[in-house]
Amino acid sequence: MSYETHKEAARETPVRCAVFTVSDTRTEATDLSGALMKSRLSEAGCEVACYRIIPDEPDEITALLDAWAGRVEVILFNGGTGISRRDTTYDALSARLEKTLPGFGELFRMLSFEEIGPGAMLSRATAGVYRDTLVFATPGSTNAVRLALDRLIVPELRHLVWEILRQA
Repeated sequence: MSYETHKEAARETPVRCAVFTVSDTRTEATDLSGALMKSRLSEAGCEVACYRIIPDEPDEITALLDAWAGRVEVILFNGGTGISRRDTTYDALSARLEKTLPGFGELFRMLSFEEIGPGAMLSRATAGVYRDTLVFATPGSTNAVRLALDRLIVPELRHLVWEILRQA
């Protein structure tokens, strides 16, 4: 099957998502990135089954990953992907991913470089599969979330989920 045939076959694939903002300071009122994720996913016809703000603590990140893997098709984390001491999302998730999608992080940083220049290299955006669940981690800035969703995640989301589930 060609890429186009696969994408067409995936067009009606239902997608349920969990959205987690990783931040030590945000609240629901100030979490513009989490709100944007929920909005863009809903506009794309996906169900947002869960949304939470959690502190940047590896144990909390992995606990949510374990709790929601298999309950939804996609888990999206925003925040905690930088290089500061408190940025632990990448480390917590990458230790658990069973398959990685290196192209996601590579493309995200390339597109980000086009927008912000060499500061794009500070991002450790990543994606992969854990327990037949697609997992994304993006930076927490609203512009980064918009870029990741609009240019990479949403256009390919149903196809990615379909690929994971078609042989499960």
